[in-house]
Amino acid sequence: NQTRVTEFMLLGFSHGQPFLFVLFLVVYLVTLLGNFAILALVSLDPHLHNPMYFFLSHLSFLDICYSSVTVPKILSNVLRSQATISYCGCLAQMFFLMACAGAECALLAVMAYDRYAAICQPLHYAHTMSRGVCTVAAAGCWLWGMLDSAVHTLLASKLSFCGAARLQHIFCDAPPLLRAACSNTHPVEVALHAASVFVGLSPFLFVIISYLRILAAVLGMPVASGLHKAFSTCSAHLLVVTLYFVTANLNYNRPSTGYSPVADTVVSALYCIVTPMLNPLIYSLRNQEVQRALQKALR
Repeated sequence: NQTRVTEFMLLGFSHGQPFLFVLFLVVYLVTLLGNFAILALVSLDPHLHNPMYFFLSHLSFLDICYSSVTVPKILSNVLRSQATISYCGCLAQMFFLMACAGAECALLAVMAYDRYAAICQPLHYAHTMSRGVCTVAAAGCWLWGMLDSAVHTLLASKLSFCGAARLQHIFCDAPPLLRAACSNTHPVEVALHAASVFVGLSPFLFVIISYLRILAAVLGMPVASGLHKAFSTCSAHLLVVTLYFVTANLNYNRPSTGYSPVADTVVSALYCIVTPMLNPLIYSLRNQEVQRALQKALR
């Protein structure tokens, strides 16, 4: 009963479509506005021309890509009687989505190391995080994400689907494709579990170790002002890391029993759509240098 699939029906859209259209549109516009504002501030303000904000600008560009991969297609589907996506469009959406995911995991780890080098090794910081090193690190993050995504997309392209191809979701990703397939999904599942360890868990542990060492160094500072400054520069990044890795883990490592399509859609929306909107707000509210640059730009 295997058939050649030309398109998938997305069954995550049900009731309240006009409301959902307005909701997704507002979230997307806020995401674009916030992240483009970060990019503009980092580019225009000389005080933000340092490694920390260089990586922040890459994070903002990643968040723009995250939302742009999924939300425009969601907006075009949400008011239709039947939401669909072509087979090639589905694989392309999955590729760019997982490429952004892998790149962001690596980038958050690099940003944690940058904070460690700035606080724990201040005398060597200029050499450790030189412009060349930062450029290579950022390029490596993007390449890492694309290579990881290429493996998953290639394996997903080998899956077979029986009858009408229906995805209990609002966009294409590896977990809903696995649930819809009627062929052997073991290679894709193994690749996802391996990626969870090497692409997800390893950067997260690296971030935790970096901040434990930062905490040890900060607690040994004799001056209270230095303590406050160190915490203020790290707190925003810690909030972003926690929000991202928790939602990513829930998205790609959901339990096999007690599966709920509605809960899965909500978790994926938080991971791919809401988080990119919150990141620039977190950095704007928690970072005094960004606030000063924004006030200066507004004046």
